Amino acid sequence: MTAETRTPGPLNLIAELTYRCPLQCPYCSNPIDFRNYRESLSAEDWGRVFEEAAALGVVHVGLTGGEPSTRRDLDEIVERAVAADLYPHLITAGVPLDPKRLDGLAERGLRSVQVSIQDATPESSDRIAGTHSFEQKIAICERTVELGLALTLNCVLHRDNLASVPDLIELAERLRADRLELANTQFHAWALKNRAALMPTRAQLAEASAVVRAAQSRQDAGRPGPTMLFVLPDYYSDRPKPCMGGWGRLAVVVDPTGRVLPCHEAGELPGLEFWSAMDHSIADCWNEAPGMRAYRGTDWMLEPCRSCPERERDFGGCRCQAFRLLGDASLTDPACALSPNHDRIVAARDESSDSFVPRR
Repeated sequence: MTAETRTPGPLNLIAELTYRCPLQCPYCSNPIDFRNYRESLSAEDWGRVFEEAAALGVVHVGLTGGEPSTRRDLDEIVERAVAADLYPHLITAGVPLDPKRLDGLAERGLRSVQVSIQDATPESSDRIAGTHSFEQKIAICERTVELGLALTLNCVLHRDNLASVPDLIELAERLRADRLELANTQFHAWALKNRAALMPTRAQLAEASAVVRAAQSRQDAGRPGPTMLFVLPDYYSDRPKPCMGGWGRLAVVVDPTGRVLPCHEAGELPGLEFWSAMDHSIADCWNEAPGMRAYRGTDWMLEPCRSCPERERDFGGCRCQAFRLLGDASLTDPACALSPNHDRIVAARDESSDSFVPRR
């Protein structure tokens, strides 16, 4: 591939520092066999990744996992992100991170923090997380605001907590969060394993959507509050989302082993070759790795995607979802109403179970 034909560089680096996490959320996006992924990159290695990513055009790095604060060298990793002139954003469950350590991360240049919360009350949040953690999460949120860092509150929504949306909005307002992400579960990894227990009803989604619209209207009328994002699940939208903005277009993921991927789950697709940041430059991993190029753009598409006028908007949807549900990553995402396999999605809307399989 010549320099002239290379795709533009990504803007966002998702740095999966570890898959270790004290929480047991039933919708975790980490691989089911996450214990088989060993941390291969030292803080020094991550520093090189950051420098090479910045040279490629990356401006923002999300430090995530698993739980990134389980790494003892997180402070040094933040320093190296700042030294590479990236905007470092910490994505944390709030445990085992504590306010004192957060102070140190802020001193080293951390710019913003996203704290996950499982529900609006300690009892429900701790039950879904499988770990006593709610009060510590709140303490991290409060300290984030005291330090003058931008705070995002993120809650993954599902059948068990959608009724809490009004209370979650109130909590975000009380904590003075800058942003509230009410992201309905996307069914990958552990969430797919727990799909029947997590699947919301259409009535639940409609009610929650109305609550968010009403809150946004109050803000438009002058009431202060966080920017709110309400993301519908693919299973109810009938139009596929351009996963990660499109395969290998806007974001690049580096997993704990050093593999460079277009999204969190792509490394589990059979037959695709992705390269490691331990063996190749980030530029080569992004531009040249066969797996990264496999579904980039639109030339790979089959019908009905190939002739669809939306093909450069949704890029055929999610390759990982197509594989997980249909066994073939090259097929149209069945979340799309135009897919001949859309009935798989429709049927799943009626699934129901009373129990989770926790991440363990």
